[in-house]
Amino acid sequence: MQKQTTRLRREYLMKKSMEKYDKARLDKQAVIAQTIENGTQLPAHAKEGFDVAMTRMDAEDDATRQISTYDSEYAMAGVKDPNVFITTSKDPSSKLKEFVKEIKLIIPNSTRINRGNIQIKQLVETCRSHDVTDLIIVHENRGEPDGMIISHFPYGPTAYFGLYNVVSRHETKTSKTFSEVYPHLIFDNLTTPLGKRFEMILKYLFPVPKSDSKRVMTFSNSSDYITFRHHAYDYNEQHQLVLQEIGPRFDLRPYQIKLGTIDMDYAENEWILRSFINSATTRKLL
Repeated sequence: MQKQTTRLRREYLMKKSMEKYDKARLDKQAVIAQTIENGTQLPAHAKEGFDVAMTRMDAEDDATRQISTYDSEYAMAGVKDPNVFITTSKDPSSKLKEFVKEIKLIIPNSTRINRGNIQIKQLVETCRSHDVTDLIIVHENRGEPDGMIISHFPYGPTAYFGLYNVVSRHETKTSKTFSEVYPHLIFDNLTTPLGKRFEMILKYLFPVPKSDSKRVMTFSNSSDYITFRHHAYDYNEQHQLVLQEIGPRFDLRPYQIKLGTIDMDYAENEWILRSFINSATTRKLL
């Protein structure tokens, strides 16, 4: 089993590295396609190899395009419901345990497991043996939840988030029980390629909802903080829409993506937040 996992991971990394070589060609084709669509002059850097690029573009369609590693990571999304394990850091406080229970209610088909003294390696082996698609680990600092890790199986990626402004359900004064029907998802203002990457990581934690579901979860980006809200809606006797917040609520601050599962210390960084460079305060990440 271990040898098979290592071999499949090696094949995935090789495919990932080959995509880097194709990026320049794909970028040139994108520039040419945009130039043709807008009817503008072709940039000088795209003129070299124009005929070859046009031949490739004419031959490519949805059936013949190369499948990216992003497609491989989430190949079963929408076909098979995700199976998510949720746990905490070691020796969790009562507040962290309560918060993890609420995260479990947020994500359908998820299972909360007690961490105990289980090491990361053992945790990953358990996930692989139970056909788990994602592992979520929530950390704390001085009794306050302050971090979340989402690791996708079997190849990764692993996303790291800071947790801020955590408000539990009982703190929002929401005592009403709610249906655990599969929710609709709203992703707002995640417009950059990195934003779309985090949208993909979060979106595939959830199964496909039915059209009549009245449960809504919102991930809204503001200043590179992803704000989470959980609502249910219904219509009153006057046929007016009534929106009720269920909770919990929190903000996610992404700071790293690793190309591997959480146990792979040698995995490359796909992206890491660097807040000390000159443009850190002005650039838009998500």
